[in-house]
Amino acid sequence: MNRIQKLLIAFLSLSILFAAVVLSRVWIFKPQSTVKLVKLPAGEYDTETWGKNYPLEYNSYKKNIEMAVSPAGYGGSIKVQKAEMQPELYTNFKGNPFSKDYTEDRGHPYSLEDLRESKRIGPAAKAACITCKTPYIEQAYQEMGWSYANKPLNELMDKTKHPVTCANCHDPETMGLRVINPAFIEAMQKRGIDVSKANREEMRSYVCAQCHSEYYFEPGTSKVIFPWDKGLTPQQMYEYYSTKPNGFAQDFIHPDSQVPVLKAQHPDYEEWQNGVHGQFGVSCADCHMPYMRKNGQKYTSHWVTSPLKTMGESCSPCHNQGQELLFSQVKAIQDNVWQLQHTAGQKIARAHGAIQQASTNTAANQTEITNARELLRHAQWYWDYVAAANSMGFHNPVQELNTLGQAIDLAQQAIDAANKAAGTNTL
Repeated sequence: MNRIQKLLIAFLSLSILFAAVVLSRVWIFKPQSTVKLVKLPAGEYDTETWGKNYPLEYNSYKKNIEMAVSPAGYGGSIKVQKAEMQPELYTNFKGNPFSKDYTEDRGHPYSLEDLRESKRIGPAAKAACITCKTPYIEQAYQEMGWSYANKPLNELMDKTKHPVTCANCHDPETMGLRVINPAFIEAMQKRGIDVSKANREEMRSYVCAQCHSEYYFEPGTSKVIFPWDKGLTPQQMYEYYSTKPNGFAQDFIHPDSQVPVLKAQHPDYEEWQNGVHGQFGVSCADCHMPYMRKNGQKYTSHWVTSPLKTMGESCSPCHNQGQELLFSQVKAIQDNVWQLQHTAGQKIARAHGAIQQASTNTAANQTEITNARELLRHAQWYWDYVAAANSMGFHNPVQELNTLGQAIDLAQQAIDAANKAAGTNTL
């Protein structure tokens, strides 16, 4: 056997050995081609039961129990009072429960616990507050229709022990994505959209939108309504509210300025759908619940958290600029939005004081005071639209910076109008 033959035999042996190793690893870690569908009974809301059949998703869901600061320094899941960073909240929400208790949101597993512990909830609270806190809303609406919303909150709280779980977003029989919030379904119908016919990619945002959106309670019935009849921008929603829809005029009257204030409620979906990601078809889940792999098996992460914690899976599929650069871009956007948000909030607090002072002047021009109140109502809505959302402007930085700029300008106009009404220029 010559030297060339020996080399060929050695090469062939190594090739066979390498192929054997590869095949053995593929066989050992062979990914499932499909996830085995396990049907669960309707009304099964216990995450542990779901988790026995879908362990990868369940284990990631349990990470929502963890509490941590946000990588960029805004938001996060630690239950701290927002007024620690924004003391102007005490003034701007004076006369409203948000001035007493306004904490950062924690994860889905805490939805019921945080509701029970909230100082904003009193004995007169209505069951409408439970709409986005538990999958039990499905059963309540099936049994009672919208009349559930006007019942005492404690009555429905006593009937459920499950916070936001798998069943809020998945059909237990088919595992397909679904929405169960009747307010969202009705709001989309008004926009000409039948969510039951939505494709899977659309549903990967709709399941989030059913709760992460602006809403109000209809006076008298407490029915939950999304203010989308005229559109989803802050300008369009303010125009809608200006019509006093269904008799709804304001969330509260500010005790100092007597401004009929609108309190925004986490308009995350509205921000996103007008932003660059929403416009280009990137779903909420693409970023906040990215696809992951374990032992070759692909699954959707149910750790609903900041994409900055999972940048490789959340951002890299579309962006190749490198994680360090992407992080710095996000941080810059949020820093700029925070600066204007804080400035706007402080300016609005000053405007409440200016109107109060002008109102004590018996000779003040009442027409100008009325004008000042309308300007301030408008300004506070724009400021709160951004401040109440969870992205610190990242979902739509162009719109949010513009909205905050308008809030600052409107608040200054309110101050000027109040000073003009009283013939002073002290604030």
